[in-house]
Order: sequence, then C-alpha cells, then structure tokens
Amino acid sequence: MPDVTAEHYPPGTPCWVDLMAPDQQAALDFYRDLFGWQGEIGPPETGGYAMCTLNGKAVAGIMAAQPMGEGGPTPPTVWTTYLASADADATQAAIAAAGGTVVFPAMDVLTVGRMLVATDPTGAAFGVWQPVDFYGAQKVNEPGALTWNELHTSDIPEAARFYRGALGLDSAPMEGADNYHSFSVGGRPVGGLTTLEGAPPGVPSHWLTYFAVDDTDSTVDALVKAGGGVLVPPFDLATVGRMAVVQDPQGAVFAVIKAAT
Repeated sequence: MPDVTAEHYPPGTPCWVDLMAPDQQAALDFYRDLFGWQGEIGPPETGGYAMCTLNGKAVAGIMAAQPMGEGGPTPPTVWTTYLASADADATQAAIAAAGGTVVFPAMDVLTVGRMLVATDPTGAAFGVWQPVDFYGAQKVNEPGALTWNELHTSDIPEAARFYRGALGLDSAPMEGADNYHSFSVGGRPVGGLTTLEGAPPGVPSHWLTYFAVDDTDSTVDALVKAGGGVLVPPFDLATVGRMAVVQDPQGAVFAVIKAAT
C-alpha cells in the first residue's frame, strides 16, 4: 500500500509525522540526501512549515523549532507521531478524561485540518490530526516513507488503558515477542507498544518513527557520513526485517528498516 487515501486513516491510526529542528534548512538537506525527499521552507502564513514529498506524494513535515513563549525553552528535536481523529476537540476532552495532558490545545491549521499536541500519562508526547483538506501521509511502506510507529513506555498497562480510552486504540501482546504489544484499529495492526528496556537511563517514554529503506546498512553508512549517529546498529529481527535506530545530525531519533520478504 505505497499510496494512501483518506479511508486508510480511521480514528486512532498514526497518519503523519513531523520534525522540529533548530536548523530547518539543514534538516531538509539531510533528509533529501538520505531519503530522496523534496521540500522547501514554507511561507510565513504557515510558520515556514515544509511539506516533504517523495515522488510527488507528501511523506512528512519539517519545521523550525521555536521557543515556547517569550523567553521560553526551545522544544526538543524530535519526530512527532500524529494519530487521526474525526473530532480533535472531542479527542482533546477524552485525552484529559483519560489522564493525559494537553500541551498545545486544538487549533485550526489554515484549511488543511485541526490539530493538538498532548502527552500520555507515562510522559510520551504525540499529536492528534483531524483532517479537512489534508488527511496525512500520502505514501507509506516503501523506501523513504513512513512504515511504522511504536510507543516505548515505562508502563505498558497504563499506556494501553490510556490510548484505548482516549483514541479507541486496542492493544494485545504480539505472539512470540516478549514485552511487545500491537496497537490495532478495527482489528488491523497500526502500531507497536513496548517497554523502555535497553534505552539509556533517563530516556522518557516516547513514540519512535520508522522509515522504510531498501538497504539498512548502506542507509546507516550514509547517515554517519552526513554527521548522524547510530544508537542501535543494524540487526536482523526474525520475520520483521533488518533495522537500526539512529539520530540525525541535530539529534532527532528515528528507526530505519528493510522489511523481511
């Protein structure tokens, strides 16, 4: 399913990712060279937001990190996962009722949609996207595009309870995988849920973005040559594929994977 249409993103499904980077142009250049994306800094009315495309289809966004309020701290350099919603305001209320924290309340994004950013009770940040003119990633599951979203959490039962109550995501242990659960919508797996086991001390709960590649090792080599870093070197995961966890030159963490055939 490389090309995606709106019906593939029922409520609760990861539908978009974007990056806040201190140097937006450097990030655009890096991901262009790594994944073949095309994108440029947008007009002032969009806050300079860059819509990145692959073969003419939207795959991700990159924006300049801005201080949170006058004199406030600059947000961390991270990839944010957005979950689809039919009604961002209703989802915002459900997030609060389920014990989450709304960081940026629901707001209109021109005519393209309505969004908010929140954290779950274990501290993982995520976005919510209610589409209007734009439904989310138009290309997935092929080299250079989004292929998986995975929550790493300090408390699997609490996270499972929250996402079920706030966004209608079901979860269940994945057969043959210790401490790994799958999120599903309407019986279809849409994401992963696992522990923080193996993470460096102090790493908070977080969503991890996976991008598909045609060769994990050569992609990691290219990333290192471009100034990125390797957190988990390439390894094979039975029946899943060959993957690695990396960070770009500005510190944003993501994973790359060549799926098993």
